[in-house]
Amino acid sequence: MDADGRKIPTHEVTYARLRDLILYGHLAPGQPVTIQGLIADLGAGMTPVREAIRRLTAEGALLPQGNRRVAVPRMTAAMLDEVAFARLAIEPDLARRAAAHLTPVLIDRLAAIDAVVTRAIEAGSLPDYLTANHAFHFALYEVAGAPVLLDLAQSLWLRAGPSLRAVIGRYGRSALPDRHHEALAAMRAGDAAGLSAAIARDIQQGVDHVRQALAEGGL
Repeated sequence: MDADGRKIPTHEVTYARLRDLILYGHLAPGQPVTIQGLIADLGAGMTPVREAIRRLTAEGALLPQGNRRVAVPRMTAAMLDEVAFARLAIEPDLARRAAAHLTPVLIDRLAAIDAVVTRAIEAGSLPDYLTANHAFHFALYEVAGAPVLLDLAQSLWLRAGPSLRAVIGRYGRSALPDRHHEALAAMRAGDAAGLSAAIARDIQQGVDHVRQALAEGGL
């Protein structure tokens, strides 16, 4: 059910589940998975799974491998440069736009999400970190009133998420980007430029770790 109590179509549920498997790094970059395997993992029929694959392939989040297999693309230095450029152009601007729409209730909600991020870092819980980190960013971006930029940001996270999980798996907690305390301080001060800059630093921290991993032998 959605927020209004309406039943969500099966193909949308399947798409969202497969998207989350990619977004949170459950599918390793470059590792082929079969369509039949995805049907079993997602608990869905052939038609909605194929439709989800088609949509995510169009978004650049999956690559056909032949023989009824697909894979998450491997990150390359050239791709990272493009993704980083786009994220650093779009997401800090979303944060800046969102600053005008922040309320004390929303800031408290973001602080609560960040507390989950912090606990996940302290516990070394990668799935909880990735889920809460995404929730923090998009709870902020969604109030920016910029749906085109929001869609672009979502697409970019699909390309970046699998590599970030792989990097964290390699380097551990030191690779977990979290400049949210700086962002929250800027929100409370009503500092739109400071909020934008904090989000940019948060993104750059993650990009730097991925770039380091690529330089040390790839992902």
